[in-house]
Amino acid sequence: MATQFNEAARPSPVRLWAGVALMLLGVLALALATMSRMNGPAGADRTAAKASAASAAAPDAPLPLVEPLEVDASDPDAARAHNAAIPFSTAPNPAARPFHFLGDALARDRANDCLAAAMFYEAGDDARGQRAVGQVVLNRLRHPAFPKTICGVVFQGQERATGCQFTFTCDGAMARQPGTAAWERARTLAAKMLAGDVYAPVGMSTHYHTDWVIPYWSGSLDKVAAVDTHLFFRWKGWWGTPPAFLHPFSIAAEPVVQKLSLLSPAHRPELDLLAGQALAGSLIDDGRPPLAIGPELIGKRIGPGKLMAIEPGGNGFVMVLDKGGDPARYAEAAARLCVGRAQCRLLAWTDPAATPRSFPIAEANQPSMSFSYIRVKDSGLERTLYNCAEFPETPRINCMARRIAEAAPPKPLADSLADQARLHLPDSARPVADLATAPVAPGLHPEPARTRPLADIRLPAAKPASAGSAF
Repeated sequence: MATQFNEAARPSPVRLWAGVALMLLGVLALALATMSRMNGPAGADRTAAKASAASAAAPDAPLPLVEPLEVDASDPDAARAHNAAIPFSTAPNPAARPFHFLGDALARDRANDCLAAAMFYEAGDDARGQRAVGQVVLNRLRHPAFPKTICGVVFQGQERATGCQFTFTCDGAMARQPGTAAWERARTLAAKMLAGDVYAPVGMSTHYHTDWVIPYWSGSLDKVAAVDTHLFFRWKGWWGTPPAFLHPFSIAAEPVVQKLSLLSPAHRPELDLLAGQALAGSLIDDGRPPLAIGPELIGKRIGPGKLMAIEPGGNGFVMVLDKGGDPARYAEAAARLCVGRAQCRLLAWTDPAATPRSFPIAEANQPSMSFSYIRVKDSGLERTLYNCAEFPETPRINCMARRIAEAAPPKPLADSLADQARLHLPDSARPVADLATAPVAPGLHPEPARTRPLADIRLPAAKPASAGSAF
């Protein structure tokens, strides 16, 4: 029985070769399936991603120039056909990173309204289109080829009658004011984008146009997205990839845009209460008369902060400053407050809780002071100083002296010995005459001093002032 079992279990040569053939066929089928997957869409995407990563390693061309926008709008139908024939890029289209505005409160208000204006006038009252336009503005802000403020990006080229970067800034479109509700919707979307909202479909796009015009650059950029009637493009090569965009990015201040003054309180000239340019060589413009600065300005914004106190006489000021951005802009407040003043000082804090509300300044407030400016024109004194514990990158020559509480000086040894040697007698040991309380004899009362006639008072002769005397 055992022998019969062994014989039955042993495979025949035919079965052995059949098994080997089946194994080979399985391996071949697996190899073909793997090659098919690599040559399919997913494999193509991986290959494109590798190529894109390789191309993004370093700039492959000089920084592109931003030319005035020129478009051909002569034949809308022909333009639509031309634009439709341009294929979309097959390379990856990564979303931009979230942008967070880091400037002060006034800069944020100005940036928000510049961004909202671009979103409304370029896309109308359409949330999807507005976000797409807003993303292009933020992409440009981060790209080295464009200005480094949001208002600067939006209104780039506005001084030209044609050829501005965003057409609404130079074609008269801003004469049409949006309704209150529509404007607030645009401002709300803009605020969200300044707080990190990203419109991913347009990726790293820095250019767009409507489909019924042909811009001169349409054939030289990669078309990556379409949003309604707008087509979105990015630069080819390295300059259109994420490494070309700055991260993170901080804005010190946003410019005033006069064209937005009807829509935006932040862009109205009266908010720059004491605006003026300083003369070369001094922070202060002596060509202008001193401005009337009274209690009505307390709590009002002046440049990068709010006025909190005015010294009696009107030549000293206390401010609370906005935190964030470049601290060098704090000097702007001094230039406005001290214009035309031969003597002036500004003392400022970034901590509202530590900011004094009146003069004189208590000693306890002084160590936390963030910025100070003092000027005495006649003596040539003009100093701009910063708290370098708060702003460590400030040059040492502009650092405030550190205030350290000084201990009371020790008493001289002779005075200490004299104090110890003094004899203090109790009343019981004092002579009776010293304790008497009887009235003093009438003849010993001192006479009151009589007022002398003015003519009898002679002032000492004034000494002639010596040459070079300060008085």
